[in-house]
Amino acid sequence: MAIVSSIKHESESPKKQRRERLVNANLLTEEVPLTKDDSLRPRTFDDFIGQLDLKEILGISVKAALARGEALDHLLFYGPPGLGKTTMSMIIAEELGVKCRVTSAPALERPRDIVGLLVNLQPRELIFIDEIHRLNRIAEELLYPAMEDRRLDLTIGKGSTAKIRSISLPPFTMVGATTKPASISSPMRDRFGITQRLEFYNAKDLQTIVQRTADLIGVSITLEASYQIGCRCRGTPRIANRLLRRVRDFATVQGNMTTIDEKIVDEALALHRVDHKGLDASDRRFLKSLIDLHNGGPVGLEPLAAALGEDPATLESVVEPFLLQIGFLQRTPRGRVVTHAAKKHLQV
Repeated sequence: MAIVSSIKHESESPKKQRRERLVNANLLTEEVPLTKDDSLRPRTFDDFIGQLDLKEILGISVKAALARGEALDHLLFYGPPGLGKTTMSMIIAEELGVKCRVTSAPALERPRDIVGLLVNLQPRELIFIDEIHRLNRIAEELLYPAMEDRRLDLTIGKGSTAKIRSISLPPFTMVGATTKPASISSPMRDRFGITQRLEFYNAKDLQTIVQRTADLIGVSITLEASYQIGCRCRGTPRIANRLLRRVRDFATVQGNMTTIDEKIVDEALALHRVDHKGLDASDRRFLKSLIDLHNGGPVGLEPLAAALGEDPATLESVVEPFLLQIGFLQRTPRGRVVTHAAKKHLQV
């Protein structure tokens, strides 16, 4: 199974680079080149750790498609970043024995981008579109007949002489991935036959993932140490692997590369200011500002952002979700409120 990639990466501004965090589930700038190296990605459903219900559902659909000799129904994956949407798409292609053409919505800005992708398809191939909620209207309108009727409608000429030419397409599977399913238009969403959410991983599965990655990159780590990394990665394999690499760097410099234990994990992640709950300096600064300046809340987002010198949208989309997820923050009609659990964790 071959993977054809056409992902475009825009240059990052200094301001955006400054905000990149170790526990951010999105790909960091330094990790973009790593996406070309798939050596750490599982290749089969058996190798993919976690997401048991999802694997069972997809496994049945793949076996049924193979038995009928048909293309798999169009798939829509949604959920937070870093949970394995791209990896799962590649596994499906591997199980089907076909290519997976990987791209992203920002890379499909012009009609010819879509046309070039579709006209080169082979029967039953997969097209994976990341951030599919960012497709523009023209791209969506080209994909509607392609997904529903396996037909590409091209406009030839302009004005009164314009004609519509239809090109038949082979059976194929469109796989869309998004972190914002509500932002996908209804006509686009309705064309997916299978829609599945990827869930956060538990600490035990993440421990297994860390152990697997350690074996692949040649690092010796104890079960207890890998469990500690699993507890600090916010339920996200991408963050778990990132933390493991930072711990490996620390152990290398300290000359402790025989076996990574809990002590090395604690020292390495303390250096990066990631605590045992997975909170980093930005999270703690946010919570302490609420406690110290506003007596724990309630307080509106705007004054809180002003006090922290941050953009309100950044706080809402980057900092708050994890704090809400673990019960350290509440959103009320009157504003944000720090919970007792958060105060206990911060020992205030």
